[in-house]
This record gives sequence, C-alpha cells and structure tokens, in this order.
Amino acid sequence: MPSWRYFTVKPRLPAALEPLYELAADFYWPLFHETFDLFRLLDPELWEQCEHNPVAFLHRLGGEKMREAAASKAYVDKLEEVYRAYREYIEGHSFPSEGRELPFCRQCIAYFSAEFGIAESLPMYAGGLGVLAGDLMKSASDLGLPLVGVSLLYRHGYFRQRINIFGRQEEIHPYYDFYSLPLEQVRREDGTPLTVAVEMPERQVHVLIWRARVGRLSLFLLDTDSPLNLEIDRGITDRLYRGADIERRLQQEMILGIGGVRALYAMGIEPVAYHLNEGHSAFLVLEHIRQLMQKYRLDFAAARELAASAHIFTTHTPVPAGIDLFPHYLIDKYFTAYYQEMGLTRQEFFALGRKDPHNQHEPFNMAVLALRLSSWANAVSRRHARTAR
Repeated sequence: MPSWRYFTVKPRLPAALEPLYELAADFYWPLFHETFDLFRLLDPELWEQCEHNPVAFLHRLGGEKMREAAASKAYVDKLEEVYRAYREYIEGHSFPSEGRELPFCRQCIAYFSAEFGIAESLPMYAGGLGVLAGDLMKSASDLGLPLVGVSLLYRHGYFRQRINIFGRQEEIHPYYDFYSLPLEQVRREDGTPLTVAVEMPERQVHVLIWRARVGRLSLFLLDTDSPLNLEIDRGITDRLYRGADIERRLQQEMILGIGGVRALYAMGIEPVAYHLNEGHSAFLVLEHIRQLMQKYRLDFAAARELAASAHIFTTHTPVPAGIDLFPHYLIDKYFTAYYQEMGLTRQEFFALGRKDPHNQHEPFNMAVLALRLSSWANAVSRRHARTAR
C-alpha cells in the first residue's frame, strides 16, 4: 500500500527580508497600507497578478528581486519599522485568561459566521454579512478581547461576474490553493492534520481545520476536501452559498455548526459564549447542548437551559427569502439519529425550529432555532431591530 507524505515548500528569503514571512501570514491591518506597499514595491506587476496575496507573491518572486531589496537600505529600514510596529501590536495586550496565545485559551468567545470579509487575499465572503464579521474580528483584536472566529473554507469561494462578448453575465468560480493563501493547517503533535467527524446518513464526513491569523486572534476555517471523504463529500465546502441545492446547503450548515463546535473542542477550546452571526450556524446550539448532556450527564431540558445562557444571535435580514428553511424529509434524513440520541421525539425536535411548535406544516427554520435556544438576540442597527421584530 503506497504511503503519502505532504511537504510545504517555502521560498528562501535573504536574512534581511525574513520578517516578510510573518507579515505575509497575518491579516494585520493597523498598518495595512504600509505593509501592502512593502510587497508591492518588490514587483508591482506580480503583486497585481497575485491579487494582493502576499503568500502567493513570495512564492513567485524571483531571487534577483529579493537580493535587490535586501541590498536597499531604504527598503530594509521601512521593513524593520513596519515589523517593529507589528510586534508591538501583537504583544501589546494580555488576554484575561491563560496567556496571550489565544488559540489554546479556554475562556473565549466563539464567533460563528458563514463568511468573513477579512481581506482580498482571503476571498471567503460575498457581502455585508462577511464584512461585518471581518470588522468585528479586527475590532476584537484591537480591544484585546478573547475571541475566535469559526467559518468554512471554500475551495471556489464566491462566484465572480464578468460580461462576455455577447453582453451576457457569466459566473466564474476560481480555484484556490489553500497552501498559497495566508493560512496554516491545524495539526496534531505528531504533525498529522487534526480532523473531526460529522455524522451523515450511513457515513461520516471528516473535516480539516485551517487557521488564519487576524492580528492577535485566530479564525478557524473548516474544510471537507479531505482524502478521507467520499468524492461527493469532498465538495461540501467547495462554494459559498449553494443556491438551489438545498441539501448541500444543509450539509454545509451541519459542518459549520456541529463540526465547528467539535473542532473547537478538539483543539482544547471550550468557549464561554457562542455568537451566531445569522442563522447559518444555528446547528451549533444543538451540538453545544449535546456536549453538555454528555459531559455533565444532564437531560435535554437542563442542558438546554444551561447552554442557552451562552448563546447570542445576530439577525441580518427580516426578509423571509433570506432565512434558511429546510423541508421535513431532509431533517428526517439527517437528524433522526441525532435527536434520538438526545432523547427527543420527532415532534419535540421539529418544534425547536417552528414559529408555531404545533404547526405540522411549517418547515424547519434556522432563525427560529437560533432565537429559541439563545438567551440574547440583536439586530445590526436600531432601525433594523424595529423591522426585524
């Protein structure tokens, strides 16, 4: 049987330019434009070709350009100035917990969102929902808040648009090599990739975990493109928002909510609060309850009350078309064994996701699930809150 090994190849930089590695691997924004210029000045044309991705840029930058920059006192002085400011920023706060290295801090807030708009070089966002999530991560880093982000890592991201020669709109789904993005794979002590499993009908889906550094914080991204999975399951996290493919959408939200909680636990992170940015991650409230039932030997009612005190839900859209609704047959297919393990009947489980718990015709509503099992709910503005109510 063949044995496979993975190698990560890094470009060799002159000693004077080595801080570029660290700057490239962190979405550091307080001096964003200055950092941006450090890469752009090395090769403006290549920088545009790499779409402002510093990791891909360093992989493709030639040795001659590196040597020229290392020999330039003005460039090296600027690099040292930016790097010094970066280190001061990273080391400037101590989190109110177990030291500064937050990924292994237990006393933290977990912020779940289907998209995060951190930077152009991490194209895992579509619009306002992601931009808000990205800005929240950056503000939390500035304030020294102990927070981690959780989302999905999309192989093809969100589609791009172009107009063809006939004047028609076309959708383009780029392919992203995760090893050429500012990401690192979370691994066990022996160097093998850390994975968690999410149960689906007659199989398990194995989930890889990637980490993006966002200043002082970490954003963990979940990826099903693993050789451990069936080919059909490797594509669960291929695209942001699957449109009419409602079953694939359900699978994505199971990976985000259930897989996200399991990923945090696997890394030794047990958050004191879970913040749901819209209903896409609402299955996390069920998994949190299930974990508490197992850990403390509680029944569902007791675990629900305990878990709800740690759940915060932010709604973004009062428009029904913007809320995920899943038909009965899909919930039966994917959650029968899950709710039976929790000691719930079918009616009790469906009631958690219905505005009227007794209406047998209502689909399973993710926003209702999040509202019903959270202790706090908010909108994105006062005006929006009035409309959402």
